[in-house]
Amino acid sequence: MKIISVLLSVSLLGSKPACAQKRHIIQTGSHDTGAKAERNDTAVMPPVITHHHIVLDGKTINYTAAAGYMPIKDEKGKLLARIFYVAYTADGEPTGKRPVTFAFNGGPGSSSIWLHVGAISPVRANFGDDQGNPPAPPYTYSDNENSWLSFTDLVFIDPVSTGYSRAANGVEPANYHGYSQDIASVGDFIRLYITRNERWGSPKFLTGESYGTVRASGLSGYLQDAYGIYLNGITLISSVLNFEYIDFNRGNDLPYILYLPTYCTTAQHYKKLAPALENLSLEDLSKKAETFAAGTYNLFLMKGDKASEQLTSLVVDSLNYFTGLSKDYIRSCRERMNDNRFFKELLKSEGKTIGRYDTRYTGEDADDAGSVPTYDPSYSAVLGLFSGVFNEYVRKDLNFKSDLPYEALTNVYPWPTTDNRYLDVSETLRSAMTQNPYLKVMVCCGYYDLATPFFNAVYAVNHLGLRSDVSGNISLHFYNAGHMMYVTKENDAKLKSDAENFYRSAIK
Repeated sequence: MKIISVLLSVSLLGSKPACAQKRHIIQTGSHDTGAKAERNDTAVMPPVITHHHIVLDGKTINYTAAAGYMPIKDEKGKLLARIFYVAYTADGEPTGKRPVTFAFNGGPGSSSIWLHVGAISPVRANFGDDQGNPPAPPYTYSDNENSWLSFTDLVFIDPVSTGYSRAANGVEPANYHGYSQDIASVGDFIRLYITRNERWGSPKFLTGESYGTVRASGLSGYLQDAYGIYLNGITLISSVLNFEYIDFNRGNDLPYILYLPTYCTTAQHYKKLAPALENLSLEDLSKKAETFAAGTYNLFLMKGDKASEQLTSLVVDSLNYFTGLSKDYIRSCRERMNDNRFFKELLKSEGKTIGRYDTRYTGEDADDAGSVPTYDPSYSAVLGLFSGVFNEYVRKDLNFKSDLPYEALTNVYPWPTTDNRYLDVSETLRSAMTQNPYLKVMVCCGYYDLATPFFNAVYAVNHLGLRSDVSGNISLHFYNAGHMMYVTKENDAKLKSDAENFYRSAIK
């Protein structure tokens, strides 16, 4: 799949089975909320409430979970859609003082399942090992020792057509799949949630992953302009702010530059580089690759067909040095390797392909011909695990019963263009940060991510156009990981630590 518009996230809590931990659940509320709403199109039942506790950082946190629907209506009160959500609120603290974070994954076709049971909620899927390899089914889950609930309440949102969220009868679902419609519906959800749950006085944060970073950036402007809701902070995990940066297309050479450093870190992982590069740290290696990509390679691409043979030979030698691909193959691509070609070619001699979301995962195609792999092994590694865990958890622990299929990742069109141009939310984010100089942004990048490469995030931040008095509000964090940096235990702990420090800095 060239573009799976959404953003995955995965997680890891080791192999301790769920049955080894007593989950302490007190169930209250309806057992068939979802089913009742499905039978009656006008019905929007109250959320199902359950009570739990978890030990985080040596402290026991009692919390309440609410799983249900938020109705989206027009000005006349007609039901347009139901947005499914799960909220986790710590007990015993004034809700007006504690931060609240709205979390979601990509768009417009992904649910929040990846961040939910992979990264930051009180529960987490159990992987087969600490390196993020999946176990054999059936799958289990445990308390998440790296949950962000230790410092913020959490609300996971499934936009229309994802998860259990659906448009009402007679309403076209595609009405919610466009960029502006998606922003408006999720923004309206946030306004309704903070109003109905008395959270106007709480510090407010957004966390988006992958294409969800587009939604988060767009919401920064929409919430300010439409409702006067000013945010304290936004976390952008595996981000893209401008689709031009990741769209390999004739006439657009920028992705060749921005993807190259990740080709290099990946080649080092598979020991395809010369010793001088193999022995470098990821940080030092990436800087060397960035210097070549933004310098000599950029100059070469700018010259196009007029590049001299001397410059072309230098670029071929350098691309071979930084990627491990053969010089003949590089020349056959006219010195321009898109991501699919790299997935297919790097380990071709071994009969393997590499992952898009995380290049450290490998797969096998039926044959080694062609220039596009038949599947993404890094996506296959998490889909069954996360879907199995969430469907078990939402019914067993959250007591939310529904016969609807939970759409983890559904086939609706993404947001690559708007008004005959690439979708670009960087100006929206710049404007929001300028108008609200207290708004802080944390950008998290994985060195092995070829869905939203780390150099793309660096380039986007460097081209936001922020004035010096605001530019210090944005920070970049790098992980020895892929798109889902919490796939390994080590990086999941680092993500939580980075986030906790970020929240402290964003709350005055």
